[in-house]
Amino acid sequence: KRPVEPERVERMVNGIVRRLESSGETEIPSTTIGELVMQGLANLDTVAYVRFASVYREFKDIGEFMDELKDLLNAKE
Repeated sequence: KRPVEPERVERMVNGIVRRLESSGETEIPSTTIGELVMQGLANLDTVAYVRFASVYREFKDIGEFMDELKDLLNAKE
């Protein structure tokens, strides 16, 4: 629901799939996939990243949410 070109989303997903396939692992933990998705979203659309992170990381309070936002802002500098 974000204004991101479908081609960019597809490139991100394809990149994640390639990384997973090239790992040679037959089983991939869901945590690994989640982290790769978070990395991809951070580069693709920061609002989508924050939305995903809030659910994926199960923030318990506003402090955890703010810490994630601060980390994101620091990474962009």
